[in-house]
Amino acid sequence: MIEVENLTKSFGDVQVLKGITTSFEKGKTNLIIGQSGSGKTVFMKCLLGLMVPDNGTISYDGRMFSKLTVKEKRNLRQDMGMVFQGSALFDSMTVEENVMFPMDMFTHQSRSEMEDRVNIVLKRVNLIDANKKYPAEISGGMQKRVAIARAIVMNPKYLFCDEPNSGLDPKTAILIDNLIQEITKEFDIITVINSHDMNSVMEIGEKIIFLQHGIKEWEGTKNEIFKTNNEAVTNFVYSSELFKKVRQMYIEERDYPISTLALFYYHSIAILTSYLTFQYPHQYSVVLYPFSR
Repeated sequence: MIEVENLTKSFGDVQVLKGITTSFEKGKTNLIIGQSGSGKTVFMKCLLGLMVPDNGTISYDGRMFSKLTVKEKRNLRQDMGMVFQGSALFDSMTVEENVMFPMDMFTHQSRSEMEDRVNIVLKRVNLIDANKKYPAEISGGMQKRVAIARAIVMNPKYLFCDEPNSGLDPKTAILIDNLIQEITKEFDIITVINSHDMNSVMEIGEKIIFLQHGIKEWEGTKNEIFKTNNEAVTNFVYSSELFKKVRQMYIEERDYPISTLALFYYHSIAILTSYLTFQYPHQYSVVLYPFSR
């Protein structure tokens, strides 16, 4: 478990994080959501150890980060996997070399051992016969899966994802969300996802933390978020008329499961995307990459 207690962080006179207290459990997809400027990125960087908080503590399975030695911090970071926004693959490296990169940096395994491990994780993310391809030769969805494979190649205990489905079409975004959730449960790891994508909230939000102006404004699950009366949450999550209708359906308790509501939403988005692409091909040029490509 990752435990955060009264975390604060300021830059000059601007306080970005204002006493955040929460926890993240194993085997669950934990989402941090909020508007731009709410403190999501700074919070994530503090969790990763890339920023030092002004006050408060962060503990990883009972290990308080601020009290660890330099060597202990280095070892802890090897237990962390990171999926960057935009995938952040090396253009000059093949898929295999990109996934192998952390092992090259932090292990002393032989080339054959590393290749075996790369093949295992690529198979797990449904990428077959892509080892020798370069990032420019594969689709956006495939690049995301390469990034996920690289993040789990070292068998991390903690997986951090920054906007993992940004730039993807709705269908592929759902598949990437589901893949992350499957890996989280399969390997019993702690997954923290930084997102403003409401699709992800509906699909995999087992625990959701909503930040506003550096404060933890709300905490709950994807089921609870439909019924919350917190005005800040409802204004953010249900900013579109479509989501307002989905929430109303849930509140009226018409026996619609979450999966049905999500399907209704995604189909509506697909119809809207198709219409905009047909009517305004230059302004809305959408390329859909099939997940099985």
